[in-house]
Amino acid sequence: MPTDLPVDGAHHLRTTAKTARWGELPHAGSAPVLTVADGETLTLDLVSHEGILPDQGRDPVAFFGEFGVRAHEVLADAREIAESALGRDEEVLPGPHIVTGPVAVRGAAPGDLLRVETLSLHRRAHYGIVANRHTRGALPGELPDDNAELTGPDLLRGPTGTISAFCTVDDSERGVLRYTDTLSARFPLGPFAGIMGVASGTEGTPLSSIPPGVHGGNLDVKHLTCGSSLYLPVQAEGAGFYAGDPHFAQGNGEVALTAFEAPLRATFRLSLIRGDAARRVQGLAGEPFAETATHWIAIGLDADLDEAMSQCVRAALAFLTATTGMDRQTAYAYLSAAADFEVSQVVDQVKGVHCLIRKADFPGEQ
Repeated sequence: MPTDLPVDGAHHLRTTAKTARWGELPHAGSAPVLTVADGETLTLDLVSHEGILPDQGRDPVAFFGEFGVRAHEVLADAREIAESALGRDEEVLPGPHIVTGPVAVRGAAPGDLLRVETLSLHRRAHYGIVANRHTRGALPGELPDDNAELTGPDLLRGPTGTISAFCTVDDSERGVLRYTDTLSARFPLGPFAGIMGVASGTEGTPLSSIPPGVHGGNLDVKHLTCGSSLYLPVQAEGAGFYAGDPHFAQGNGEVALTAFEAPLRATFRLSLIRGDAARRVQGLAGEPFAETATHWIAIGLDADLDEAMSQCVRAALAFLTATTGMDRQTAYAYLSAAADFEVSQVVDQVKGVHCLIRKADFPGEQ
C-alpha cells in the first residue's frame, strides 16, 4: 500500500465529513471549504465511493475484508465518511460519489473560464472496485444476472443484486482482474479524476453528482490524466471547484457502470481565463473543453447518445473556426477525415462523446 505520498500543491485539502458532499454538487451560495488565489496549486485526497455505499454495507473494513484486504489497508478517510452523518437522512442518496469541495478561486466570476490543470496523481491504495448495478450500465436488462452463478474468484454479489469486481495493482503498475484462481486479465493504468467541476449557477436544490453538464462534473473522460487541462465555464462567484470519482483506469464507454474506482491524491492548478482569451479557448461553445500535450478535446453531452455526438461535432466545429480561422464547411471535412470521436461514457444519465483533434495537424496554432 502506498505510503508517504508527496503533497505537490501549495494547499492540501483532505476529504472529511466537513469538506465533502455525498452524491450532490456545490451550487451558487455553497460555502467554500478553502479559498485559493488565481494560479495556485491544490492537492486533494480523493475518496472512492466504492466499498462504502449503502448497498455494499456502508462498512469498508467489512466489505474489503471479503476480498482479503486487512483493516489497516482501508483508508481512514473512507472509514470516517462511512461512519459519518453524511447521507444518513437520505432515503436514497442523490448520487453515489464522494465530492471534495467547493474551493473558491479569488476573483472568479461568471463569464470566466476556470482552467484545471492536472499536475500529479498518486495512488492511495493498491486495490479498487468495478461495480455493476441493476438498471444501470449499457445492458441494464441483462446484467447483473441474478440467476447466474458467480464463478470469478473476485466477484461479490451484494444484497440488492450489485456485483462488485475486486481489482488490484501489480508490481509492474498494471491493473489485475482475476477470472479464475490462476488466470488474470492485466491492463494498463490511466488514473484520472472522473469528476471535476464548478458550482452550478443557481441556488436551491443541489445537482446530483451523476449527470455531467455545463458545470463539468461527472465527465468521465479518460484522457484527463496528468498533463491535461480542463476548461470549465464559471457559473458562480468564486467558481466553486470540486473533484471526486477517482479512477485507476477506465475504458471508453465505462459500460458496466463504473470503471476501476480507487482513491487518488490529486494535485491541480486552478487558473482563470477571461475575455477574448476565454472565448477563443471554447470557440463560444459554452461547454467544458479540454486539452492534452497532443490533442484538443471537444465534449458533447446529452441524454441521447446520437445527440451527444451531434453536440460534440458542433463543439469541435466552433473550436476550429474560432482557433484556426477555418470556415465551418472545411472544418467539417477535416473532422471527418482526421479527428477521432470516442464515447466517453454511456452510464451517467447524460451520455458523453469527446473528439480528439491532433495539435500536430495545426503547426501554426502550437
